[in-house]
Amino acid sequence: RPLHKHDYLLRANTPFRSLYAVRTGSFKSYVATADGQEQIVAFHLPGDLIGFDALSSNSYTSNTVALETAMVCELPYQTLNEVAERFPKLRNQIMSHMSAEIEQNHQMMMLLNKRTAQERLLHFLTHLAKRFTERGYSSKEFNLTMTRNEIGNYLGLTVETISRLLTRFQKEQLIKVDGKLISILDFDAMVMRSQGKLEQDNRIQRMVV
Repeated sequence: RPLHKHDYLLRANTPFRSLYAVRTGSFKSYVATADGQEQIVAFHLPGDLIGFDALSSNSYTSNTVALETAMVCELPYQTLNEVAERFPKLRNQIMSHMSAEIEQNHQMMMLLNKRTAQERLLHFLTHLAKRFTERGYSSKEFNLTMTRNEIGNYLGLTVETISRLLTRFQKEQLIKVDGKLISILDFDAMVMRSQGKLEQDNRIQRMVV
């Protein structure tokens, strides 16, 4: 079914009935903090399954909103479960999606706790490029459907920091920024810097000198 920008796909605390496969477009999922603020917990691209957070409590724990015109395929969980019992490969695919989501959450926790601001943003961009590649899209050029404010919210950074770092990465010829269009110029260097490796090598060289 089609949704337009700002349309809700899911609302928190509503009963769990279905998973949703993203066919086109993109979404964000967020939870409301104690003071009523929005905290983004995930961005969803084509091929992603949405709704796993409802399996344990039998109700959705986050709100999911379209970032652009998008299309999803609704998968009623009862029907999906019955079909998965007859087709083990389908069950394996569902479990694989769940495992990938858990792994991504673990990476995000490590990123927020251990990484600098530039490492967080570089990881976000390289991870996004990998996700586009896995879906058959270009890993070198892609549009950011989320705003800089939304990226900052997700990464725990201010929008000013996001803008400053994008400008810095462009000057260092890691990326090219044209509005929402991001062109990756040096993917390998971005990956190394997202892991703090180049900075570590530079410190070691200064110590040796």
